[in-house]
Amino acid sequence: MLDPLLFALLFQDPQFTEPVRMKAGDGLVRVESPGWAAPCWHDVDRDGKKDLVVGQFRDGKMRLYRSLGDGKLAEGRWLEAGGKVAEVPGVW
Repeated sequence: MLDPLLFALLFQDPQFTEPVRMKAGDGLVRVESPGWAAPCWHDVDRDGKKDLVVGQFRDGKMRLYRSLGDGKLAEGRWLEAGGKVAEVPGVW
């Protein structure tokens, strides 16, 4: 029996929609230069809604966009630990 995921990858033509700029607060979701972002969805505040966390290549920082529901995101804030902007060590 063929695994359903493998079947989908082998026998279906993937379809993608046009990209859109994501909005957060009164602005857009943005990253710092050089722009290499690592986005993921995770319920950071445990309210049952997935928040957007965007890792930045520069300084290894992460910006958190809390979900407001209905596809809306709050303005982004740097993820903090111990009252300081959190950084992943070993990144420029």
